[in-house]
Amino acid sequence: MRVQALKNRWFGDRYFYQAVLTIAVPIMIQSGITTFVNMLDNIMVGQVGTLPMSGVSISNQLMMIFNLAVFGCNAAAGIFGAQFYGKGDRKGVRNCFHFKLIVTVLVSSIGIMILGLFGRNLIGLYLNPETNSAADMAATMEYAREYMLIMMIGLPAFTLSQAFSSSIRESGETVIPMTSSITAVLVNFVGNYVLIFGHFGFPKLGIAGAAIATVISRFVELAVIMFRSLRRRERFWFYDDGLNDFGVPLELAAKIIRRGMPLVVNEVLWSVGLAAIMQCYSTRGLNAVAAININQTIHNVFSIANMATGNAIAIMVGQKLGANLIDEAVDTNRKLIVFAGLLTMVMGCLMFFTAPVFPGFYNTSDEVRQLASQLLRVTAIMLPVGALYNSAYHTLRSGGRTFITFLFDSVYTCTVNLTLAFILTRFTDMGILSVYICVQLADVLKVMIGLVLVHKGIWIRNLVDGKETD
Repeated sequence: MRVQALKNRWFGDRYFYQAVLTIAVPIMIQSGITTFVNMLDNIMVGQVGTLPMSGVSISNQLMMIFNLAVFGCNAAAGIFGAQFYGKGDRKGVRNCFHFKLIVTVLVSSIGIMILGLFGRNLIGLYLNPETNSAADMAATMEYAREYMLIMMIGLPAFTLSQAFSSSIRESGETVIPMTSSITAVLVNFVGNYVLIFGHFGFPKLGIAGAAIATVISRFVELAVIMFRSLRRRERFWFYDDGLNDFGVPLELAAKIIRRGMPLVVNEVLWSVGLAAIMQCYSTRGLNAVAAININQTIHNVFSIANMATGNAIAIMVGQKLGANLIDEAVDTNRKLIVFAGLLTMVMGCLMFFTAPVFPGFYNTSDEVRQLASQLLRVTAIMLPVGALYNSAYHTLRSGGRTFITFLFDSVYTCTVNLTLAFILTRFTDMGILSVYICVQLADVLKVMIGLVLVHKGIWIRNLVDGKETD
C-alpha cells in the first residue's frame, strides 16, 4: 500500500499523461523540427568556415536579448491569459492578447534601433586582439554585421508571430503554432540550401543567404498562423471584436506590468548575462566561440522535452489555478516535475554517447571539433539539472511570482555564473572546458533554491478572481 501511495503521489495515471502529451507532443514536434532544422542550418553556415560561423554566433547571441524580451512580454501577459482561460473570461483573454501586441511591437522597435546604432560596438566586445589576428577579427566583424542587418528586417514578423502563438497555446491549442512553425523552418531550410550555396541558379550568398532565408521564413510563419487561426475565430476568444474594440483596461495593464515587469526584466537580464558569459568565453579565442556555438546548437535539439514540459506546466497549472482547483494544480505540478526530470535523464544519456558525432559535420578544425565534443558531454550530464530548474521557473511563474523568479533566475545568473566566468577567464589560465564546467556546476545551487520555493507552495495563487494579494 505504501508503494502504491508513493506511486500515486509522484506519477500520474494514463489519463494524466494523455492530457500532458496532448499539450506537450505538438510543442515537442514543433520545437524538435525547429531545432533540428536550425541545427542543419547551423551546419550549412559552418560549411562556409569557422570565421563566418563565429560571426553568425555572435550576432545571434546579441539578437537573443531582444527575442527573449519579446518572449518575456508575452509570458507576462500569458500568466493572466492562461488563468482567464481557465476561468472562462473571454474579455480577459482578448485584453491580454491586445497587451501582447502593443508591448512586443514596442520592444522589437527598440531592438531594431539599438542594433542598428550600436551593433558594431557590441560585436566588437567579442573580438579579443590578444587571441585573434587583426585579419580574423575584421572578417568576423563584417560577417556578424552583415548577418545582423538582414535579420533585423524579420524582427516585426517574429514579434507578431510570438504574440499570436502564445495566446493560442494558452487556450490549450498547440497544433496551429506547431504547423506554422514547421512550415517556417522548412522554408528556412530550403532557402538556406538555395541561397547559401547558390543552387538552382540562385547566387551564392553565404551567410547573407542564411539571413535572407530566415527573414522570409519569419513572414511565412506569421502568414500561416494568422490565416489558420482566423478561420477558427469561435475557438480563439482574443479575436472577438478584435480591432473594433482594441485596447487594454488600465487596471489590467497595471496588473500585468506589476506582475509581469520582473519577468520581462528577468528575460532581458538573463539573456544579457548569457551574452556576457559568452563574451568571457570568447577571450579564449574564436575557436572557443565556434565550439560553444556547436554546443549550444546541439543542446537545443536535446532540450525539446525540457521546453515542452515547461510549457505544459505553465498551461495546465495556470488553468487550474485560474479555475480555483488548487489541490489539482499542486498534484499536476508535482507529477510534471518528476516527468520532466526522468525524460531529460534519457535525453542526457543519448546526448552524452552521441556527442562526438555532431561536430564532425562542421567544416572546421579538429581542435574545434574535439572541444565541442567535450563541451557537449558536460552539457549532457547537466541536462536533468536544467529540466528541474526550468520546471521550478514555470511553476513559480504560473502563480505570478515573477519577482522571485527574477531573483533566482537572472539575478543569480548575473551575480554567480557571470562573476565566476569573469574571474576564471580574467584572472586564471584555465582552459575553456574547465571554465565551462565550473560555470555549469554553479547552476546546481540555483536548482536547489527553485525546488525549495516550489515545495513551500508560495506560487499557489489565483490572479484573476479579483482577490489577488501579495
